[in-house]
Amino acid sequence: MAEGYNKQIIEAVGRLAELARASTVINNELYLKYDVKRGLRDVNGKGVVCGLTEISEIISSKKDETGESVPCEGELYYRGISIHELVKGAVAAGRFGFEETAFLLLFGKLPSKDELNEFISILADMRALPEYFVRDLIMQAPSPDLMNALSRGVLSLYSYDAKADDISIPNILRQVLELIARFPLLSVYGYNTMMHYHGDRSLVVHHPSRALSTAEQILHLLRPDSSFSELEASIVDIALILHAEHGGGNNSTFTTHVVSSSGTDTYSVIAAALGSLKGPRHGGANIKVVKMFEDMMKSLKSHSDVAVTDHLAKLLDKQAFDKAGLIYGMGHAVYSLSDPRADILKSYVRRLAEEKNLMEEYTLYEKVERLAPEVIGEKRKIYKGVSANVDFYSGFVYSLLGLPLELFTPIFAIARMTGWGAHRIEEISNNGKIIRPGYTAVAPRQSYVSINDR
Repeated sequence: MAEGYNKQIIEAVGRLAELARASTVINNELYLKYDVKRGLRDVNGKGVVCGLTEISEIISSKKDETGESVPCEGELYYRGISIHELVKGAVAAGRFGFEETAFLLLFGKLPSKDELNEFISILADMRALPEYFVRDLIMQAPSPDLMNALSRGVLSLYSYDAKADDISIPNILRQVLELIARFPLLSVYGYNTMMHYHGDRSLVVHHPSRALSTAEQILHLLRPDSSFSELEASIVDIALILHAEHGGGNNSTFTTHVVSSSGTDTYSVIAAALGSLKGPRHGGANIKVVKMFEDMMKSLKSHSDVAVTDHLAKLLDKQAFDKAGLIYGMGHAVYSLSDPRADILKSYVRRLAEEKNLMEEYTLYEKVERLAPEVIGEKRKIYKGVSANVDFYSGFVYSLLGLPLELFTPIFAIARMTGWGAHRIEEISNNGKIIRPGYTAVAPRQSYVSINDR
């Protein structure tokens, strides 16, 4: 509990908490009896369809010649274009691709050169925060959690917007573009302030540069000397592309749809999405991967297949690391044979590991990726294949780049702001009804009893 309460209050709330918990535990058999899809998933883990979207598509299975659905290598499409082609196109042209990706997600087509240049210029014009915002909002009562700081920054921007509650598409688009442009500043300034007040570090606040891409901007704002290599910026850009969108059913994007359907303002919607992304089951998973590997490097006396396999078994048996029974970064709610985002990241990780002289760590990641599915298959009853997900390599990439753990999830948010914005516009454009799923009541009837007779 929060500090400042006396012992009597703390004990009373503790008793009430147990009462609250006991009164809300529902018998698992009732979910089967009423055919309730827990977590909006069926028995095979597939999401219950509750909407339509043109923004992105995830493919994890295909029908064979008999018409039966079978697992396949994962595919991800943004507005019908393969994520592999998007990354390949930007890399082949020797340019940064996140801004092109944002344009595609928001407007449904690839921009021409003139359209892309205009779009980049618009974002540059919108990037600066309101006057004194950093001093009066970000530096006041700095939060030890950056996702909290980012949410607070977003909600504070409401007060600076004369048309904050206008939910016409032109106004929502303007707000979305401003947030896409400003998220790197809100995130990095929040980190620098946190480390100054909670980490005893010098406070460095760089102004944004119009000439830099979003990926370059992050490194420029974060590093005291603003220096970074071309490879570093390129890999950050690729990570942003891969995290920009992932279907309407992921938790934070579904949150965006749900809250948008109520007719509320953009700032409230994005703050709600950030609250979802903050959860360790969603945006914070790559932090767990990094910490798990740090613990593994310390615990293992050998990196042989036998030693690694034994350690992975201990993880599943709740005998190692955080004793949660999980191998973080392995498995995904949708993908089974492979996560295309992980495959793309992995192709760049080796180059970065070689540049940073961290090939021992990279080799261990490769080995865990190869051995973990076998161990999980032996230890768990699984309904589909298990493979490395994007979190498995993204945390390692950020570590190789020297990015602090505290910024891992905010960087996810910087990228995903584009997807949230596109889905918010899609929800407002197509649905006039508030999202309201049904719940089956299972509490038994009881009579009111006078307080003197209880």
